[in-house]
Amino acid sequence: MSQPLTHHNRPRQVLDAIDTANAHLSETDRAVKFAKLAASPYRFFRGTNHLYWDDVWHDWRFALFGGLPNTQTWLQGDAHAYNFGAYGHHDDSIRYGMDDFDDAMIGDYQYDVWRLAISLVLDARENVGLSRKGIRKALKALLESYHDELAGHVRGEVPGAVTLESAKEPLKPFLEKVSRQHSRARMLDKWTRLTDDGRCFAERPDKLAGLPAHLASQLHKAIENEYRQSLRGTVAEAEEHHFRVKDMARRLDAGTGSLGLERYYVLIEGGHDQEHDDVILDVKEQTSPEAWRLMSREEKRAWRRAFPHEGIRHAAAFHAIAEHPDIYLGWLHLGDKVFSVRERSPFKEDFPTHKLDGAKPYRRLVKRWGRILAREHLRGARALHQDDPARFARSVCARLDGRLEHFIDVVSTLSVSYADCVAQDYRTFVDARIAKR
Repeated sequence: MSQPLTHHNRPRQVLDAIDTANAHLSETDRAVKFAKLAASPYRFFRGTNHLYWDDVWHDWRFALFGGLPNTQTWLQGDAHAYNFGAYGHHDDSIRYGMDDFDDAMIGDYQYDVWRLAISLVLDARENVGLSRKGIRKALKALLESYHDELAGHVRGEVPGAVTLESAKEPLKPFLEKVSRQHSRARMLDKWTRLTDDGRCFAERPDKLAGLPAHLASQLHKAIENEYRQSLRGTVAEAEEHHFRVKDMARRLDAGTGSLGLERYYVLIEGGHDQEHDDVILDVKEQTSPEAWRLMSREEKRAWRRAFPHEGIRHAAAFHAIAEHPDIYLGWLHLGDKVFSVRERSPFKEDFPTHKLDGAKPYRRLVKRWGRILAREHLRGARALHQDDPARFARSVCARLDGRLEHFIDVVSTLSVSYADCVAQDYRTFVDARIAKR
């Protein structure tokens, strides 16, 4: 049999793309990341966002219900079920929503909607055990709630955030548990220790490592200078002692898609009235969002004019999208790499969907996802169109007017089919790993 004339086949494309995306990793980090990808189809989907963007960037279906300047907004960029969770920052109030904007970019709203819907299918299969019919109902609930939130905005409705006080089932008991089990004091007790010389990071060889003297000096100077100059709001005017660096450490083995990027924890004084008012800053290397690779030369030039580097892009997205932006949000450079800086949340916790009892609680949860994503898109669009904050909502609702059922059918079919493709790609990846042993 003759050899194929091209390598244009899905297994080869998937394996080549994964190799290319992770070529910069050390052998150790690559082995750790690949083990995470091999854990399940959903974990594989989370760690291969680049495959998703390769597949959807020129997908013709986005023109059916969007594909216009006015249906663009700030996107989360990696919308999936486990990017929703509990979080809270300086005011110690616990909320539920999205709090990760490393892949945020400006684009058509459907790219986020599709990725979230696909993740729903994978999550429902893996963690909830829903039937095909149950998954279709959950997708319908997700998409209807997204549309309802936009339609409500057009009517002038102003919904509130999902907080400990406003949450309903199944989020209420989850947030109550987070409130009982998490606090700033407990976070500091977990990651730091008190010595005669003050507080410093604890010895956690699996999570933290010391810094060589030259890197520690470079990071210390960057915190005192560039980072502080990047801050907005009242915290930028805080007294000198507030940002006094008490200790620094390298963060190890964090994340899936971001594994291998440089990441550091910096302990600063914060307040000085209480024992547990120190602040842990999460300093994380920022690279271009996955869709950057797919932009034309002209698009990239325009992007760089708007966002000279990825720290500025990350901060702009966070301020635009987040319901309650972190007051410590900023950036800094270490050599030729740019890093985002933000506070490590004392309340960060994923919702355990595998503990949900059946289809109805899951539908109640995904309705919240739809509304939260819609509100993020509304805030993102408002930042882009301050002269007409409702433009995005009106435009999307006009595209869906009289066609909502068609929209639900198209997105549901796409997400179920793509989830099947993810499962197939996952099997290709696992089989290739086995063959190499």
